[in-house]
Formats: sequence, C-alpha cells, structure tokens
Amino acid sequence: MTTTETLPDIPAGYMMDSKGRLVPEHLVRPQAKLEDQLVRKVIGHAEELNSRISRFRGHCFDDFGAFLDLLRDKYQASRGGKRGNMTFTSYDGTLKVQVAVADRILLGPELQIAKELVDECIAEWSEGANDKIRLLVQNAFRTDQEGKVNREAVFALRRIEIDDERWRKAMEAISDSIRVLGSKTYVRFYRRVTQDAPWRPVTIDLASA
Repeated sequence: MTTTETLPDIPAGYMMDSKGRLVPEHLVRPQAKLEDQLVRKVIGHAEELNSRISRFRGHCFDDFGAFLDLLRDKYQASRGGKRGNMTFTSYDGTLKVQVAVADRILLGPELQIAKELVDECIAEWSEGANDKIRLLVQNAFRTDQEGKVNREAVFALRRIEIDDERWRKAMEAISDSIRVLGSKTYVRFYRRVTQDAPWRPVTIDLASA
C-alpha cells in the first residue's frame, strides 16, 4: 500500500536535502544524485509490489470465503463465524494452501509475581532441585535484547506438575498474565513434485524468496 503523504513541490534545478533545504542541483555530488535515483527507483518498485501483494491477499480471502460459503450451502450451515485454521489441497495432492490463525499475546504483570514465586521455590529446593527444571526456569524468564521473555518456555512450565503450593500459585499467575490482544491470519503456499515428495514453500517473503 503506497503512502498518501507527499513532499512539497521542488522547483526545477533543485534537490531537497535531508534537512528540508533546497539545494541547486549543480552543487549536489554526482554520486549523491545517482544514489537518490537508485533509491527512488527501487522504492517505487517496492511500493507497487506491496500494493499487488495486498490485493492478492484480499483476493485469496475472498476466494476462501466463497469456497466456504459453498460448503455451508451444501451442509446447510449458517454463514459467517470466525475462521480458524484451514488447509486446501489440489486434487493431485501436489499443491497446498494453509490458512493459519495466530493469537497476538501479551504477558501482563502477573508474570513478575510468577517469577518471584518460582525463584522462591528454586532457592528452597537448591539442594535437591532437578537440573532440568532449573534450566527450564532460567530459559523461561531470561529476556532478550528487547526485554521480552520466551513465551513458549514460560508456557512449558505450566506442563510441569510439582507438589508445592507456591509452584501452583506461580502457574496460576502465568495463566492469569496472558492477554489475547487479537489475532492475525497467515496464508502459506506449498508445492511438491510428486505425491511422495516433501513439501516446499512457495515464498513471497523478499528475504527468503
């Protein structure tokens, strides 16, 4: 989707620098002019491609919705409702489209209370604590450069059954910390040469295309 913001008109024979000043073209270094032309050309193509991908995504969901409506008519099901994870395949089994719905999750302040309770448990069990559990705890509450914890590791702690009231309260605090902010739908495309061959993704991501 292209931006609607535009720069002010620049008089002929001038270029605008990064501070918004008008500079006569003959004072701009040739390599700076070439770099400017290069960036504008590439960005133009990128914005066009972004717009095409956005339209393509919309067409995909329109087609998915139309197909699901046909199935609802066949089985006399009511229309509408929240879409979940779905997989569509070609008749010969060599093409596959997956629609995945992932929740956007935030962990609230209860997580800090859970960490304090777990730290109490580990400190008290220091002599007999299972090394694997200790490592799981350390990995769960270790933050990355952005200060975020590993959510998968945190959630994995809830699967560990320990007969300790503080541990149970900590796991309850982890559950209470989960906030679902919404969901995002992803579409992934796959193909394979034969029915027995492994699936290979059809990438649209520029970094892995």
